[in-house]
Amino acid sequence: MSDTPATPDDAAPIDPTGDPAEDPLRSVHTTTLPEVLGQIGASVLVTTYQAGKLVVLRNDGGVLNTHFRNLMKPMGLAVDGGRLAVGCSVDVWEFHNVPAVCAKLDESEEYPTGGAKHDACYLPRRSHCTGDVQIHEMAWVNGESLPTQRSRKELLFVNTAFSCLAVRSDENSFEPVWRPKFIEHLSPGDACHLNGLAVRDGRVRYVTALGETTQPGGWRENKRNGGVLIDLDSGETIARGLSMPHSPRWYNGRLWLLESGEGTLGTVDPATGKYEAVAQFPGFTRGLSFYGPLAFVGLSQVRESAVFSGIPLVERLKQAEERTCGMWVVNIETGQTIAFCKFEAGVQEIFAVEVLPGIRFPDLVNHDAELIGRSYVLGDAALAEVPADLRK
Repeated sequence: MSDTPATPDDAAPIDPTGDPAEDPLRSVHTTTLPEVLGQIGASVLVTTYQAGKLVVLRNDGGVLNTHFRNLMKPMGLAVDGGRLAVGCSVDVWEFHNVPAVCAKLDESEEYPTGGAKHDACYLPRRSHCTGDVQIHEMAWVNGESLPTQRSRKELLFVNTAFSCLAVRSDENSFEPVWRPKFIEHLSPGDACHLNGLAVRDGRVRYVTALGETTQPGGWRENKRNGGVLIDLDSGETIARGLSMPHSPRWYNGRLWLLESGEGTLGTVDPATGKYEAVAQFPGFTRGLSFYGPLAFVGLSQVRESAVFSGIPLVERLKQAEERTCGMWVVNIETGQTIAFCKFEAGVQEIFAVEVLPGIRFPDLVNHDAELIGRSYVLGDAALAEVPADLRK
């Protein structure tokens, strides 16, 4: 793939497709972005809780297609095979890929494309109400790695309101499974703003928080450089002095994270806690996914407010117009930006970014009651009882 740095001169305007919206959702992108997606055979999911959208970035015959689905304050994303989970304002939605439905999408005028064929269709399968726990990042992990010792994979999520990690419960709002040792009580006060998690060897190994405080909202007092990275194995804080860190990831034998307050992507040495920036961006970095030598990074515009005032990013880019919202692609070996999609209207904040390898043109259907209503998924035994002409 080309490693030519992307510049604003490469940017081309695009129009969103998908659900109509009251506000225009205008964006521009570099011509290299659909090229990159085409070369790696992938698409990208992006959540924006502020606009209430899940955004699907897809290559449609050499043109970037930005596809929007409405959800209530979507934040965390987690993908495991054909399962996709989305953490929303008071619940977690689980969708399953049903490839047989793709033909229905291609035949319908309700799902227009420029010629691309759908190769994945995520349909709703489960919704679990958690209450307003301020769900942040999520991941499917080995159940054996949890204190509750489960035999199957579990969806683990950051319960920011209660400063803990939790899983869904069959009977309750959630089941807490871990919290930092400085958090003495289970209380919905968002004391340390626990926000990100990194999976290593099938289990959560590292988490990020914006402070080591026990008082409700206490992290706000030192948001500029009070951020920490915690190792779950030891329970110890292995890096301090970070500026609003988010999105820790273990990738290719290295520990990565976004120092959002600086607007950077970098690595942390787990032994020393030293953070080394690899690339800097014109926005509040939050949301990170990898593919090969590429990092897909979410950027938020963040306007100066009580939450974001006084952080290095706002001091570096003093005017709100200088700060950008979008999704950037950077080569982690060179630090060069090779592509981006910039939202110019309707979207100001991004939370999660997730690459879907091997899926070029997916859709998520949560608005089409008729299609959902006539798309039945059965087990093999039950399917054998269905007349052959009805099976697909």
